[in-house]
Amino acid sequence: MATPFTTYKLIVLYMLKHSESSLTNSQISEFILDREYTNYFHLQQAISELVEAELIEKHTLSNTSYYCLTEDGNNTLSYFEKELSSDIRKEVTEYLKSTGYEMQQRILTPADYYANSQGNYAVRCQIIERSTSLVDLNLVAPNLEAAKSICKNWPDKCQEIYAKIMEELL
Repeated sequence: MATPFTTYKLIVLYMLKHSESSLTNSQISEFILDREYTNYFHLQQAISELVEAELIEKHTLSNTSYYCLTEDGNNTLSYFEKELSSDIRKEVTEYLKSTGYEMQQRILTPADYYANSQGNYAVRCQIIERSTSLVDLNLVAPNLEAAKSICKNWPDKCQEIYAKIMEELL
C-alpha cells in the first residue's frame, strides 16, 4: 500500500502519461486540490521531488511551468500504476478528457525572450494550435524593454500578424 505522499506523486505521473500534451502546474493543482487529495504545499513538494528525481521535466515559458513525463517517469509509473485506485485513475481520465477538449480548441501564443551572445535580446513568438506550430518567429530586440514589450503584445497582435504574413506570401 502506497503512502499518501507517494500517491500524490503517482497521480501526477499518471496525469502526465495520459495527457495529450504537457500540463501546467495550475492544471495539475486544480485536479488534486479540487478533490482535496492534499494541500498545495504537499503537492508542490511532490512535484519538486519528481523533477529532482528526473521522473518529470519542467519547462518554464512566460512565467508558466509546464511538466512532461520522462522515460524514467514512464517506467516508474508502469511498476507502480496498480497502486492507484481505479477510482482515481477514472477521475484523472475524466478530468483530462473534459479539459483536453478545451486545450485542443485553444490556441496558445507563447512568447519568451533571452539574452543572446551578441548582447541583444532574442524573442521567440509562437502560435500553436492543437499541438501544431503555425508560426515560430524569432526576432532580435534592441533592448530588454523592447523584448518585454514584444512578449506582452504578441498574444493580442499575433492573429493580425499571421494574417498579414499569409496575405503577403500567398
